Amino acid sequence: MKKRLTVLVLAFAMIFTMVALTACGGGGGDSSSSDSAAEETFTFKHGYDKDFPPYSYIGDDGQTTGFDVELAQAVCELNGWNYEGVAINWDAKDAELESGSIDCIWSGFTKSPDREPKFAWSDPYSVNTIKIMVLEGSDIKSTADLAGKKVGVQGSTSAQEMLETPNAEGGAEDLMNTFAAFEKYDTYTVAVNDLKAGAIDAIAIDVTTGDYQMTKVEGLAYLDEDVCQEVYAIGFRTGDTELRDQVNAALKTLAENGKMDEIGQKYPEIYENLSMINN
Repeated sequence: MKKRLTVLVLAFAMIFTMVALTACGGGGGDSSSSDSAAEETFTFKHGYDKDFPPYSYIGDDGQTTGFDVELAQAVCELNGWNYEGVAINWDAKDAELESGSIDCIWSGFTKSPDREPKFAWSDPYSVNTIKIMVLEGSDIKSTADLAGKKVGVQGSTSAQEMLETPNAEGGAEDLMNTFAAFEKYDTYTVAVNDLKAGAIDAIAIDVTTGDYQMTKVEGLAYLDEDVCQEVYAIGFRTGDTELRDQVNAALKTLAENGKMDEIGQKYPEIYENLSMINN
């Protein structure tokens, strides 16, 4: 009798253990499936300059905004991706991209001949012009008047690159060689402050950024002559062509369905330069 009871107890214990393990196994399978589904949601890490208005900047409410930021968020929404904005030191943008900290450089980023082989580029979405900014009433009336003057620029921008590159478009390097000094700033906001204070005489600046600065600061003007023209595009790692192509397809859709136009209307200082919606 005791033997039979012992066998029954052991059998019951085995059945209970199997049921428990099956329950755990079933829960584990659901969790694994859930984790797998979560892992399939790609997080797009958008690398941007937090002081490059109106493309990317900190708004009055303390939140990051700008045309490029809103457009990147729209791309993520369309593709079903999570969006992660990553403010970067613009001087370290190449290193940030290569390290994997960001998936792209997207912040009024110029597709220049020197940069072209270093990145997988999206289609251009904006055209831009580099101009010389001065104070209204300045005795500098043309680029020839910049000889012997102190000229500022934001570091690691296309304006600096064009002025320092040998044989650059329009003889930009020859122009720079006439300056008494070529001062590099962390941001154009600081450069404009120094221009207003008289610490420098002029600024080499992207016209779209300059137009934005003019809406915030009175007494600024451009010289009539352009330094050069350029296009903005998104820079990806050279091996990330599939990601580049997915973003390109999304940009095309956003241009066609009116979303890009809706975002662009919020930034009138650059709206006419948005080449995907304005021919």
